Amino acid sequence: MTTAVDIVIPTLNAGPSLSRTLEALPTHADLAFSTTICDGGSHDDTVALARRAGAAVVTAAPGRGGQLATGAAAGRAPWILFLHADTRLQGGAGTVIARFVQSIDGKAGYFRLRFDAEEAGARRVERLAAWRCRTFGLPYGDQGLLISRAHYERLGGFRPLPLMEDVDLVRRIGRNNLVPLGADALTSATRYRRDGWRLRPLRNLTCLTLYFAGVPPRTLRRLYG
Repeated sequence: MTTAVDIVIPTLNAGPSLSRTLEALPTHADLAFSTTICDGGSHDDTVALARRAGAAVVTAAPGRGGQLATGAAAGRAPWILFLHADTRLQGGAGTVIARFVQSIDGKAGYFRLRFDAEEAGARRVERLAAWRCRTFGLPYGDQGLLISRAHYERLGGFRPLPLMEDVDLVRRIGRNNLVPLGADALTSATRYRRDGWRLRPLRNLTCLTLYFAGVPPRTLRRLYG
């Protein structure tokens, strides 16, 4: 029996990375994937690239939380896979997904973070992400999120937050209901190379701490840049 999975990708001027992401989307004989791009007003070739690749395109105001929610609402498949536009799932992801969607409802899965970089800093941040997920149950959006539509809707879905939309949702899912999936999510290292392999994780941690302290996401968005 074939199971349908909607892949939802939010975009904003994502042309340089989107083609590679779409080319690396998972496949499996027991899964029927459909892809929805939710664009926040790109001025580059993002929308044209998506349409050439056969993806459906919907639009929303810029802001990843709202875009993810709009993209999810556009589909009807019983499972949803949320991905970032600069994240490519690696070999074996289709098999891992096929196995997971046979699991009981009420769980969500995330992938191992990997960067397309050889620097020692990349390995350090990958280890930090694995520790964060293992210890606190806090995978970030660049690790993907696989969840049944029924469970996603019971939780209220993504909220229209400009930042921390991923943390907000996984906290509602709950640490005990988050499952690490045995495949890699290869993510662009561009922002880490620009900001520094030490400075960017520190900035992320600062924003996370302030968010837990009650600072509104819109304020954090200005700090995050």
